[in-house]
Amino acid sequence: MNNAGKAPVSLGLLGAAAFMVIADVRVIDPLLHIIADEFKVGVGSAAIIVSAYTIPYGLFQLVYGPLGDRIGKLKVITAALTAFAVGTAACAFVPNIMLLTLLRFLTGVVAAGIIPVTLAYIGDNFPYEQRQTAIGKYLSALVLGQILGGSLGGIFGQYVSWRELFLVFGVLSLVISIELWRKTGKLRHEIHSHVPFGWATFRPYLQLMTQPAAQTVIIGVFIEGFCLFGGFAYVGAFLRDRYSLPYVAIGFMLSGFGLGGLIYSRSVKYLVRRLGERGLMGFGGVLMCVSFLAIALLQNWVLFVPCNILMGLGFYMMHSTLQTQATELAPEARGTAVSLFAFNLFIGQGIGAAAFGRIVDHFGYIPCFIITGIAIALLALWLVKQKQQY
Repeated sequence: MNNAGKAPVSLGLLGAAAFMVIADVRVIDPLLHIIADEFKVGVGSAAIIVSAYTIPYGLFQLVYGPLGDRIGKLKVITAALTAFAVGTAACAFVPNIMLLTLLRFLTGVVAAGIIPVTLAYIGDNFPYEQRQTAIGKYLSALVLGQILGGSLGGIFGQYVSWRELFLVFGVLSLVISIELWRKTGKLRHEIHSHVPFGWATFRPYLQLMTQPAAQTVIIGVFIEGFCLFGGFAYVGAFLRDRYSLPYVAIGFMLSGFGLGGLIYSRSVKYLVRRLGERGLMGFGGVLMCVSFLAIALLQNWVLFVPCNILMGLGFYMMHSTLQTQATELAPEARGTAVSLFAFNLFIGQGIGAAAFGRIVDHFGYIPCFIITGIAIALLALWLVKQKQQY
């Protein structure tokens, strides 16, 4: 199944596509109030553009995985990025919030066909012993998108215009897609399934969930998304309410999570060799647990910065390991397996944010973060034990 000898598209080019997708998500954070003011709606009403993007992004993971297995992953990635570029650039010219919402919905639909399918493509082209290192390098582009997306949104919102930002993102994405089309044309053969695309194509999802290893990975990533991102969604509000910090400072502090991921991407080869998969999941869980407990119990906002960096490092240690395992669940249908993985991550995030929101409303931030930290530690313990069984 390894196609590494056929000059696959470089991780750098694929990473550039991933950077655009992730940065496109994060730029909305500082721009939401500006967009609401321009269209004369409340911030709560303007937030529909966020949901309009993330919901289809999660749901359509289930479509692009089998499609990539059927017609070729690079074709799906390249076509999706081209449509993403057009939709993003079009956002610069919308006259009202409704049309912007529609475009963000359509952009979310096509953006779903880029990152998970790329992970499956990496699985096809790198042997398992090299795959986690390759995925770690690819994740560095995602991390940079997380770090720089919010900053770019703030800069354009403050000094230029949110419309110009969408136009710039669209043009850059189109340039990357053109290069991908050129590279794809040179690769005459790509691993893909010959099963006709239709309702029967989705049977592998059910078949995957009958495998013990797949059950562990899918349940693990769902709980990971539920706990980590469910609790982390309220960290910014906690910093504002507890310490009355300016929003600009909070934005930079939250970017520390991405810095932790960047540290992981730069040291992944050493960490994999030193700790192994069980060690990465266990130690990553410990780092996330300790970080959440420290944020909750240590009443000093300065300590949040190193804690947040360690939390990001711990997350990528655990998540990258689960992601690597997902690429090996179904070698003959990697796109399907990785899409199911991504779908559960995003569904877990959505449900977790709602669930932890109730805890925050009724009991406050501190119990929310303590519960989150303990739950992640238990998840890590379970994953380490399960790894011994397969």
